[in-house]
Amino acid sequence: MTDKKHKSKAETKHMETAGQTEDQAAVPVVALEEFEALAKQLEEAQVKAAEYLDGWQRSQAEFSNYKKRLEREQLGTAQLMRGAIISRFLPVMDDLQRALSNRPADEASQSWVGGIELIQRKLQGILDAEGVTRIEAEGKMFDPNLHEAISHEPSEAHESGQIIEVVQQGYMLGERVIRHSMVRVAQ
Repeated sequence: MTDKKHKSKAETKHMETAGQTEDQAAVPVVALEEFEALAKQLEEAQVKAAEYLDGWQRSQAEFSNYKKRLEREQLGTAQLMRGAIISRFLPVMDDLQRALSNRPADEASQSWVGGIELIQRKLQGILDAEGVTRIEAEGKMFDPNLHEAISHEPSEAHESGQIIEVVQQGYMLGERVIRHSMVRVAQ
């Protein structure tokens, strides 16, 4: 009676004559099939990993673009709000300039004129600090992006489309017009 785990002497002898031991005969067939299965699994895993990496990179790029767009929108909103607030102070500047252009000539009013000039300089300093600039218009050619024409008048001293007079000063905040210059334009 032979044990199932042990091969007969004849079987062992046959394997030894073929140049293989019992362990070598079984291993190559199993190892090759297993190797091919593992190689296939590895290839599939690498394809999935590449897909996941591509998806992750796209998500990162989309998120980065979203953050940049959000920052631009917030800056634009902040600038619009600043422009709206500053534009409410521009009529005060206009009134101060009108008061200074009609100053009294007598000596007794000079302290009053000095006070108005001081207020006007302080307000102008605030506007300058906020980045507000005047739109230079007098003598320039009419530009509808910067100017608002309130009249077209014949003028021999000016060419057609040239600004004759600024009726109300215009202002810009950075590159954005917060108030157009009201002007008279030559025909």
